[in-house]
Amino acid sequence: MQLHAHTADEVREAARERLPSGAGAAQRVYADALRRGRFDPLALGLSAASASAWRTHFAFALPEVARVVDEDGPLGPTSKAVLRLADGLECEAVRIPMGRDRFTLCVSSQVGCKMGCTFCETAKLGLLRHLDAGEIVGQLLVARDRLGWAIRNVVFMGMGEALDNATNVIQALRVLNDPAGIALAQERITVCTAGHVRGIRRLSAAGFKRLNLSVSLNAANDPLRSQLMPVNRVTPLDELQATLAAYRPRRNFAFGVNYCLMPGLNDRRSDASAVAAFCAPLERVLVNVIPYNPGTEPLTRAPTDAEVDTFIGWLRDEGLPVRRRITKGRSVMAACGQLGNRALREQVRRRRSR
Repeated sequence: MQLHAHTADEVREAARERLPSGAGAAQRVYADALRRGRFDPLALGLSAASASAWRTHFAFALPEVARVVDEDGPLGPTSKAVLRLADGLECEAVRIPMGRDRFTLCVSSQVGCKMGCTFCETAKLGLLRHLDAGEIVGQLLVARDRLGWAIRNVVFMGMGEALDNATNVIQALRVLNDPAGIALAQERITVCTAGHVRGIRRLSAAGFKRLNLSVSLNAANDPLRSQLMPVNRVTPLDELQATLAAYRPRRNFAFGVNYCLMPGLNDRRSDASAVAAFCAPLERVLVNVIPYNPGTEPLTRAPTDAEVDTFIGWLRDEGLPVRRRITKGRSVMAACGQLGNRALREQVRRRRSR
């Protein structure tokens, strides 16, 4: 049983059921692992027999750091950690500088992704597998305790569609938020979805009151969104809009609406008006305009600053609050839509074919 895949209450209950001695130290063992990145029952004063029992029934195995690449920027370096999992597959986590020595960690929820968004590098991998809760939480623990990264916020915008892996993501959220362990406040965590309606409903039922939720919109008319994001063929905009409007964990909740601006595809004046119409019933929103980051098979070029400013101006004319997402990590394939190792995909396919 991996300690970091479970809450303190779950570990405490399992310890009572499994251990012949030492179960009373569950709170200390859990806190030592989740807060300090150490699983060493002997160091906590347990007897050799009790420490051995803990190591027999529990584990604390984190992903291995395969490599780290950095891109310097005015707010500090954007750093991408490629993490090797126990089965040899890799996921990627990115530390993003936010200014004033504050950093956000962008974590993955899957190896690859099945959503098929045409502007996303991860989609080219296909879905290789879900990450379990320990592998998701482990990305933060590796960043904090192995790489020494100070992390203030966590956002589920790495590899994969988080709510396609709702069971493991919701469990990871509980672990991250557990006051007996990592104790990351819900308001410092954001889950991003391409519009996975069943997952949004499951997240709502989980009862997180202060968790942030953002949706990648990228087009606000069905033909274009279906072209860019195949999930729209299953869940068209009117169903997504109704599901989001019903998601109301607290009175002052505000959605993040992410819009990847792609020149010649979704950057017209009419596109801005369509975004405003989609957002109207959602009450409080903040539209994040993200300049397109070309990958290995680009759909179009990156927009110019003038094109981004023009589109932001149109959105503001529609009465929408807007924030421009500053591009970080593009040169090391760490920016939005650029995560994924296609060479690894080919290795996996060859292995499976054999």
